[in-house]
Amino acid sequence: MRAIISVYDKTGVIDFARGLTEAGYEIFSTGNTKKTIADAKVPVHSISDTTGFPEILDGRVKTLHPMVHGGILARRGVPSHMAEIAKYKIQTIELVAVNLYPFVQAIAKKGVTLEDALENIDIGGPTMIRASAKNFPDVIVIVDPADYPLVLEKIRKGGLNMNERKRLAQKAFQHVAVYDTAIAQYLARVIDDKKKPNHQNHTRNQNSR
Repeated sequence: MRAIISVYDKTGVIDFARGLTEAGYEIFSTGNTKKTIADAKVPVHSISDTTGFPEILDGRVKTLHPMVHGGILARRGVPSHMAEIAKYKIQTIELVAVNLYPFVQAIAKKGVTLEDALENIDIGGPTMIRASAKNFPDVIVIVDPADYPLVLEKIRKGGLNMNERKRLAQKAFQHVAVYDTAIAQYLARVIDDKKKPNHQNHTRNQNSR
């Protein structure tokens, strides 16, 4: 069994990774998450070990790869899917734990620029979350560290039932929806702000007369 862990919020991630390892999972990770897990002496592989491709563009592209998404999206009960991933030597991924760059916190900082905001828009994370949630009958998706203990407990007892998987998938889609809404609202404010300077300058000019 294989798991991908790639999280910004690293609360509880070491214990979770250790518990997954003890349950027989092989863990793949990225960047700082991998370092955090490795520093705790928990076995972990780079995502590049499964994609066969390095992280590029300052980390903008690392999980956007068929070796990742094929392993997530393949339906285990569909023989043609399993034959196809076998053809391309893609291994299935049974668990994905991801949470996203803190976009709302980033744009709340004083003096934040549009470029700063854009760099805090997560792309690979939401894509993995959506893919995993879409295939929740076969893939456990976790976006909230508060769910780690329950997921580990269920795995130790034989696995999550369909309703538990469905609940995690619903939470995952909600997580991405809130995230995307925050980005859309920010960009709407940026558009509105473009219209304000002339009005503000006009007001200042009037006040200075």
